[in-house]
Amino acid sequence: MKKNENSRSSFSGKLGYVLAVAGSAVGLGNIWRFPYLAAKYGGGIFLLTYLILMFTFGYALIVSETALGRMTKRSPVGAFGTFGKSIPFRFGGWINAVIPMLIVPYYSVIGGWVVKYLFEYLRQNTAALAEDNYFGQFIANSADTELWFLLFGFIVTAVLFAGVKQGVERVSKVMMPLLVVLAIFVAVYSMTRPGALSGVAYFLIPNFKNFSWMTVVAAMGQMFYSLSIAMGILYTYGSYIKKDVDIEKSTKQVEIFDTAIAMLAGLMIIPAVFAFSGGDAATLQAGPSLMFITIPKVFASMGFGTGAGILFFLLVLLAALTSAISLAESGVSTFEDQLGWSRVKSTLLMGAIILIFGSACALGFGVLDFVQLLGMSVLDFFDFLTNSLMMPIAALSTCILITRVAGLDQIVREVEQSSDFKRRKMYCFFMKYLAPACIIIILFSSIANVLGWISM
Repeated sequence: MKKNENSRSSFSGKLGYVLAVAGSAVGLGNIWRFPYLAAKYGGGIFLLTYLILMFTFGYALIVSETALGRMTKRSPVGAFGTFGKSIPFRFGGWINAVIPMLIVPYYSVIGGWVVKYLFEYLRQNTAALAEDNYFGQFIANSADTELWFLLFGFIVTAVLFAGVKQGVERVSKVMMPLLVVLAIFVAVYSMTRPGALSGVAYFLIPNFKNFSWMTVVAAMGQMFYSLSIAMGILYTYGSYIKKDVDIEKSTKQVEIFDTAIAMLAGLMIIPAVFAFSGGDAATLQAGPSLMFITIPKVFASMGFGTGAGILFFLLVLLAALTSAISLAESGVSTFEDQLGWSRVKSTLLMGAIILIFGSACALGFGVLDFVQLLGMSVLDFFDFLTNSLMMPIAALSTCILITRVAGLDQIVREVEQSSDFKRRKMYCFFMKYLAPACIIIILFSSIANVLGWISM
């Protein structure tokens, strides 16, 4: 039995919705992933490519998912099911719904790492965190990683129990402004270090000699991760908003917010590492380990390293929490819609999923390190499965639903219920022609990279 539409949770207003969506978009993808990709693929030219893609391709997909959610008042499975009950519709809905359920467990493991580092900085263990083998020893300690994962997962689940207005929206209204203030503070501190201006120039000034096709592919992949596209979140949050919310304006605000945080993340990390390394850009390309290995070394070399470490990891924690809450909320909404369960029962099931799969990821570097899936640890496999395979397929399903079934005109009418659709022509062009091609490129590039055919 499905829940009555009139009993569905909702945001109190436009601000709550914008901050909640911004919170889902601004996460580890911005602060952890964006800086090392920007360094690896050309600095300023990567930033320029990312911005062009986000304000065109990304904009089109955000509007699409939000409009479908508001139109149907359903999470992804119900939204697709509104247009048909055959296997293709069920597949399109469920793949959008399952992705956040698979992401939030391993995301919570990384969130636990962040809590651990914040705790150690508060204990003033700055020198210990900068040691070469600290991170490796930490994640190999199964009891330690499990403890911090459980703490982070508990916080996320507690917010979900509070509901949409009292939980998700209230947390976003507090955390997002605080996150911005902290980001500005840490970025200013980083940019004023001796030698940091070279890093600022590398990050902000495009050098077309550094451009390659992989710059575009990497920027498109980051856009998915950063904007919460193809994760079911925008369907779910769209279903919570009222008809008077200006979808186009809200999307623009989310784009600006996401861009600001991504740029601040780059200005926090890249100038600091440049100053630490004496201008060696190769130091930035440490990949995912940048935040847990390289950055602590940078802080340890600073006079104000402990304070900088506390502020930085508090900032990362806030970003990780807002995104994890959004991912989990999408799962809760799906259970409410499809199983007819209460919010409490749905939250308990989501909490169980986080516990089971998250524990497997947390222990995958310790007692379960013998488990290898396609040559990857459990956490790395979940990351590959969701981000490289499932998300492009989910986005392609949305494009097909809109262009072949629902029709672009129906989406346009939904957007125009609350405002003029100023970017209507661009939206229709991208959804009809460019978006599917871009998604297919991301999908095949990701597969080719895992198979070793190309290097990303």
